[in-house]
Amino acid sequence: MGVNLNEFILVGSVPLFLCLYSILIIIKKSKYYFFVPKSFIFMISTTTIDKTAKTWSWRGFPITYQQSGDRGPAVVLVHGFGASWGHWRKNLPVLGQDYRCYAIDLIGFGGSAKPIPGEEIAYTFETWSQLVADFCREVVGSVAFLIGNSIGCVVAMQTAVDHPEIVQGVAAINCSLRLLHDSKRAELPWFRSFGASLMQKLLAKRAIGNLFFKQIAKPQVVKKILLQAYRRPEAVTDELIEILMTPAMDEGAADVFCAFTRYSQGALPEELLPNLNCPTILLWGTEDPWEPVEMGQELAKFSTVDEFIALEGLGHCPQDEAPEIVNPILKKWIDSVDQSL
Repeated sequence: MGVNLNEFILVGSVPLFLCLYSILIIIKKSKYYFFVPKSFIFMISTTTIDKTAKTWSWRGFPITYQQSGDRGPAVVLVHGFGASWGHWRKNLPVLGQDYRCYAIDLIGFGGSAKPIPGEEIAYTFETWSQLVADFCREVVGSVAFLIGNSIGCVVAMQTAVDHPEIVQGVAAINCSLRLLHDSKRAELPWFRSFGASLMQKLLAKRAIGNLFFKQIAKPQVVKKILLQAYRRPEAVTDELIEILMTPAMDEGAADVFCAFTRYSQGALPEELLPNLNCPTILLWGTEDPWEPVEMGQELAKFSTVDEFIALEGLGHCPQDEAPEIVNPILKKWIDSVDQSL
């Protein structure tokens, strides 16, 4: 989807941020894609949605999660970078009618603790994989289906590779392709590689990173980016914007954001998928401006992928944009796999 750079420049911003916004434009196939807010805008507060969210202690850190349902196979929903269990608020109660459904806030996001990056914890897929596996063992108490969105898909896959005994199946919804991974830099146009590297170096400076974070943590910016991610504008409500904004005010949120923005290592989906030993499906909104459906279809060529389901006309977060489409697909898949075991 084409993006007008001027639409994303805040009135009154200092030249530094004009420069940063320019750097953060990714050019692909003659179209412009806005990079950093993709990670930022899905910071969803749990407490503003449902004050009954539960807390579990992991390595001394409080981890927030929500649960619905008390029978059937277990399902764990894993949000994308910057999101929380609240991004599954339209799926959790529906899936909870037939399953023991849980949605976890990964450490660093939502209502969970946000320890200092690099000092108290490393924000990596290996860390989140261990968190999800321990959650399944200690809270869920059984094997579970893992369903992820965006970066949450990579977390789910990493968990299935590192802890196969705890994962019954993986459903990935618009999986992050990690196009700025170190191993892919050589394939990028020079201006894109240079811009990404420069952006990461600038955000490594805490003062600059925090100031930039504050500049984009504004409702008018979030709304514009949501309208890019969602193809159904009616799904972008004032309530959603308020939900997304709340965690940005938490202490440590800016540090986590900047730390992950600089994280260009770790596993890629094409490295994890061949090693999966559980039923796996891919769902993909065909109008995703950040993760092209054509590249998603390439992932579907791995023999470990049982099915690729194109979700016509939907964007990056189909589970929130069109739950009436996504929920039945997930239920049919879970029932099919569970009955075959």
